[in-house]
Amino acid sequence: MGGSSAPYARVRVRHYGRSMQRGKVYIGTSGWTYPHWRGTFYPKGLAQRLELTHAAQTFDSLELNGSFYSLQRPGSYGRWFRETPDDFVFAVKGGRFITHLKRLRGVESALANFYASGVLLLAHKLGPFLWQLPAHVPYDPQVLESFLTQLPRDTTQAAALAAGHDERLHGRAWTRAEHDAPLRHALEVRHDSFLTPDFTAQLRRHGVALVVADAAGHFPLIEDVTADFVYVRLHGSRELYASAYTEEELRYWAARVRCWQEGSEPTDARRIAACTASLRPRDVYVYFDNDIHAHAPHDARALVRFLAP
Repeated sequence: MGGSSAPYARVRVRHYGRSMQRGKVYIGTSGWTYPHWRGTFYPKGLAQRLELTHAAQTFDSLELNGSFYSLQRPGSYGRWFRETPDDFVFAVKGGRFITHLKRLRGVESALANFYASGVLLLAHKLGPFLWQLPAHVPYDPQVLESFLTQLPRDTTQAAALAAGHDERLHGRAWTRAEHDAPLRHALEVRHDSFLTPDFTAQLRRHGVALVVADAAGHFPLIEDVTADFVYVRLHGSRELYASAYTEEELRYWAARVRCWQEGSEPTDARRIAACTASLRPRDVYVYFDNDIHAHAPHDARALVRFLAP
C-alpha cells in the first residue's frame, strides 16, 4: 500500500466493543530509524532526534530492533521512555549474539548482559521480548528447553538475572526493577524442523508465543496460539522486507487480528497441532517489517484504520 507525505494523526487501537470481550491490539513497525522514510513517512525537515516522537504520535507501539544488533545503553532506554507517551509500549528484540551466534547455547552470561543493558528502564512501557532464530538453526528440544527455562517471567526475575552481568557492563548496567510486572516472550522460527506438535506443546508449557510471520514464503507461516497473547510480524507477502500490502491483504490480517483478540481463531488457521487454545480475550501485537521501500509505516497505519471501531 502506497504512502503519502501528509501528516499523521495519532491513532489508538485499544479495546473494541466491551472491554471484557476483547483484548488490546498494538500496531506499529519494526524499528523507526530509516533514512528512506524521511520525506515519505517523516515530514521533510523533521530533525532525526524527533523521529521517535513522530512515530509514537502515529502508533501506540514499536518494535525496538537496535537491541538485536548490539547491546544498547541505559541512557538510550531512558531517553526512549521519556520521548514516548505514557501508554506507549515497546516490544524489544533479543540480541543476535544470543540467537544467531550462540544459537541459544550457553547463553547465561549473554542473557544477564542483555537484561542489564537498560531494558528495565522502559518500566511500564516494556512489552514482549522477541527472540528471532535464523533460518539455518533447526529444532533442538533440549537446547530450546534450556533457553526457555532461563527466560525471566517478571521484572523482578529480570533484575536478578541482570545483576549477574559480566565485567563488560561495569559502569553501564541497570539492574533495578522499579515495580514487579509480568514479562512476555515470543519466538520466531525459520526452519521447517519446527513444524512438529512437540514444539508448539513446548512453547505452550512455557507460555511463550509462537510468532505468526508472513515472509513471502521464505519461512514457515504458523498460526498456533501458544500463549495468552499473539505476536505477528508482517515482512512482506510477495517480496521479503520490500513489498507493500494491498488493501485486500490488510483487511485479511485485520479479520485475523479480530479473531485472536476475541479469543477465537480463524477457521483456516495454519496450525501444526489441533486447536487447544482456551477461548479468552488475547492481546495482539502486530509489527510491519517491510521497510525497504518505506511501506511499513503506511501499511501499519492502514491496518489501524481497518481495525478502528
